[in-house]
Amino acid sequence: MNAPEETAPPKARSRATGTNELGRALHGWRDRITPETVGLPVGGVRRAAGLRREELAQLAALSVDYITRLEQGRATSPSPQVLASLARALRLSADERTYLYLLAGRPEPGPGHISDHIPPGPRRLLDRMNGAPLSVHDAAWNLIEWNRPWAALLGDPSALRGRERNMIWRHFKGLPGRVRQTPRQKADFEATMVGDLRAATARYPADPGLRSLVKDLRETSTDFAALWDSGVVGVHQSGAKAIVHPGIGTLTLDCDVLIAAGSDLRVVAYTAAPGSEAAARLGLLDVIGTQAMT
Repeated sequence: MNAPEETAPPKARSRATGTNELGRALHGWRDRITPETVGLPVGGVRRAAGLRREELAQLAALSVDYITRLEQGRATSPSPQVLASLARALRLSADERTYLYLLAGRPEPGPGHISDHIPPGPRRLLDRMNGAPLSVHDAAWNLIEWNRPWAALLGDPSALRGRERNMIWRHFKGLPGRVRQTPRQKADFEATMVGDLRAATARYPADPGLRSLVKDLRETSTDFAALWDSGVVGVHQSGAKAIVHPGIGTLTLDCDVLIAAGSDLRVVAYTAAPGSEAAARLGLLDVIGTQAMT
């Protein structure tokens, strides 16, 4: 399921036409971010220190052509999904994010909707813990951010769209992944994920994306439907996970789920004891680099 790049409500067109404030703002935010800040290789001769359009397109999972049209004022009505992706990729503050939606003529998601905004604390955690694979998920377990070690360990998700980035959807759909679970681990994981999703529906009853996700999961997976109807609950616990990497074999790593204070974001961290074989293998990820998620 791909997010629409552009829709055309009258307000969006009237605000963005003429002065192209949206395009100038996007260009300015892009210029202030260095590739190193977002974990991209510098490479080659650069005319400016900021992100290239190609790099922003990669980070936001959008086409380069669409980024170009936005900045030049030829695309004037970006969808809410596109705005959310741009805000994350450009690392906008809460006020800047509000301004982005205002320029696009879109209402900013309110308190009744799941937020994908990453506060400064989790953002610094992602930036500074370069050796540990980390990912950030929203209250519905949509993958919204990850660092280079995570992509190297579990596969680069940059090409994934829509539901393909949702951990619960991937699991119950049986989509490919590198984590291997014992029957007990699988049962615990499913109970925890379904419990999390149930809690999210209580906190965000008006969120359309969340309602749609639950509906589609119930229709797609009999296992999910049975768990949902049973009222099962689960609690996140630290534990070991086996990950099969195509280049370095099977690693057994500690997996911890941290809840970011003041938000519903989940930060998932994979670590290994210093000096262990697993730690040495993690170090090889920088050499091997990222591969597509399989």
